[in-house]
Amino acid sequence: MKHINVTLKRLSLYIIGLFFLSLGVSFSILAALGVSPVSSLAYALSLTSGLSVGIMTIIANILFIAIQVILNKRLDLKESVVQLIITFLFGFFMDATLYLVKLFPTPETLVMRWVFLILSLFIVAIGLFGYFNAKFPLMPYDALTYAISEKFNMKFSKAKISSDLVNVCVAGLVCIIFIHSLGSIGIGTLIAAYFIGKILGWIMPRYHKYLVSWINKKKI
Repeated sequence: MKHINVTLKRLSLYIIGLFFLSLGVSFSILAALGVSPVSSLAYALSLTSGLSVGIMTIIANILFIAIQVILNKRLDLKESVVQLIITFLFGFFMDATLYLVKLFPTPETLVMRWVFLILSLFIVAIGLFGYFNAKFPLMPYDALTYAISEKFNMKFSKAKISSDLVNVCVAGLVCIIFIHSLGSIGIGTLIAAYFIGKILGWIMPRYHKYLVSWINKKKI
């Protein structure tokens, strides 16, 4: 019974984490100062195709799954299906949260755009805090980073920087070719790449033990 309770709490934490991740990205989109590296390609594809960010998030993540298969030289059907399910859930959350965020007044001044960007950093960090601590399967982009790390014998941190850099460069190239601007790439992209990890590093040691305690707490 305790095992079921713990699993349900972890699942809830995972879903809430994904929701906050998508909410943070949506705030950064509305700020229009550049989105985080993980979402830069999906948003670039959305800008150039006219399709929703959610749909392009699904397409981008399917691409990430395909690259994993190429790097690993094998297809783990169960793992790929799980990642695909997560991809569709995150894609749905992206469109849903973008709709919710657009209910807020559009930030027209530079100050308000920065407020939205800073807010997005903290929301994404909180989402990552829940998502990672749930100990459930990784999203395709994060799983791809692990695949790169193993394939090229790199530290995860270096693999993360490499995958972020490639994603941002491809996203920027897509925007330049099709809409003749950097589109999804901006100062906010660089800020997100640096500060989200810093914020998460501040949150983890302070609140991790409380989260673990809640997950393992027995019902009275």
